[in-house]
Amino acid sequence: MTLAQAQKHSSSAETPGGLRRDVGLLGLLFTGVGSIIGSGWLFGALSTSRQAGPAAIVSWILGGFMIMLIGLAYAELGAMLPMSGGAVRFPHLAFGSFASFTTGWINWLAAASVAPIEVEGALQYATYYVPWLTRSDGGVPVLTGGGLAVAVGFLALFSVINVVGVKLFEKANTVLVWWKLIIILVVVVALLGTAFHPANFHSHGFATNGMSGIVTSIATAGVVFSYFGFRQGVDLAGESKNPRRNVPIAVIGSIVITMVIYVALQIAFIGALPENLLTHGWSSLDFPNAFGPLAALSTLLGLPWLATLLYTDAVISPADTGLIYTTVTSRLSYAMAKNGNAPKSLATLSPRGVPWVSIILTFVTGLIFFMPFPGWQKMVGFITSATVLSFGSGPLVVAALRRRVPRQARPFKLPLGDVIPFLAFYSSNLIVFWTGWETDRKLFIAILLGLVLFAVQSLRGRGPRGGRPALDLRAGLWVGPWLAGLAVLSALGPFGGGSATLGFTWAFPVLGVFSLAIYCLAVRFCLPAETVERSLAEVMAGEGFEEG
Repeated sequence: MTLAQAQKHSSSAETPGGLRRDVGLLGLLFTGVGSIIGSGWLFGALSTSRQAGPAAIVSWILGGFMIMLIGLAYAELGAMLPMSGGAVRFPHLAFGSFASFTTGWINWLAAASVAPIEVEGALQYATYYVPWLTRSDGGVPVLTGGGLAVAVGFLALFSVINVVGVKLFEKANTVLVWWKLIIILVVVVALLGTAFHPANFHSHGFATNGMSGIVTSIATAGVVFSYFGFRQGVDLAGESKNPRRNVPIAVIGSIVITMVIYVALQIAFIGALPENLLTHGWSSLDFPNAFGPLAALSTLLGLPWLATLLYTDAVISPADTGLIYTTVTSRLSYAMAKNGNAPKSLATLSPRGVPWVSIILTFVTGLIFFMPFPGWQKMVGFITSATVLSFGSGPLVVAALRRRVPRQARPFKLPLGDVIPFLAFYSSNLIVFWTGWETDRKLFIAILLGLVLFAVQSLRGRGPRGGRPALDLRAGLWVGPWLAGLAVLSALGPFGGGSATLGFTWAFPVLGVFSLAIYCLAVRFCLPAETVERSLAEVMAGEGFEEG
């Protein structure tokens, strides 16, 4: 089958022997919105205000713009190649086995830890009603033995819903996302309608910590964390009814919708704050003895009904995001198995067309994450660093495939040549840098562990009867310099325990030159055109892109 033939049909209700295509436009869009609106928005308005002051509004807009650049790159890929686990499989097509395993491992680590942290966030807020769910460990809430048992039950429920089928997942998620959107809109309207103090936006200064406070809050105060999830429309593209239309709308639409919501919420939060809370400045803003800042503010404003709604939503919103990430994580391990970088059993489908072995692995891995990270605050830094690093490969794949398969049909193609893909790659590197060395070093250690596992697995699969694909080390030549360079720059930077040898201002051009060098290296050494053509035809045929 030629590549052109393989492109013709992508909207069949079910791929023969493959995943079902049951997810419609609204379901795909709401998967992205539901993934983005998790536990982050419940903390983000307060933590961003502390670091940036009223300029937190700029943080949400700038952070959303950076995420949009990255999202646009994935929208082009997802519309062109709608396949489940696309974020993992795209690098394999452009750069081969070594690069795809490394980026896939980072993706999978990030995604696998989200369901556990969202369960922890839900149970932390549920402690308002059920005190025995958590306890204090050095001032940080962590799960008790009983809370851990409830958390295991949540993960098991997410897994059961996924095993039953993606259609049930879509229906459950759509209802929960409508709930999330209504609650946030109610909060914004209630805060704006009850109290609004214009002086809060300038009386203590607008950008209280300058540009440094704005960009630091993007990485560490919950801004980027609150935008995570936009790629879910790409990862579930192989189960969408009309992916070439639905994927770009889902990716771009989910970012736009949530950006508008977050900016409105931040404005309402700043305007509603009683003036006495700002006596000691924005960095000292706090709500003592409260489970959540928005609920505490609602109580201060005489809105106990709104506080009750928020405490209820603080259980529902994170639980929905955990459900979504259980789905997405299983599709990533499914995709890695399809790439040949993971055991083939992870690609095994049930009669309902869902990767049930991957779902079981996701459940077990979630249980493991509870051991070193028993509380929300203890896990969030790792997830942030891993996820923003995983964004980087997408723009590079866009650049590589444009050069290797320029005649490939692209239902959604970005304008301006390499400008948007490069800015997207640059943005992802900046966010990793801003996250800080203390967090980044833990991630790089985890990546090294993954590379050791990959080496062991590759050696076991070599030989005349080995079934592993070629390593394609030349095509993945950029991976080592990229990760090592980011680690060094992070260690030299001024954020999160870095040495501050590389100052805040100079970091922008240095990261720019570094990003451009890696971008050019990846484009120069990506797989040959004939290899990419052949792989694309095989993959698309396997996904059901066949002539009717």
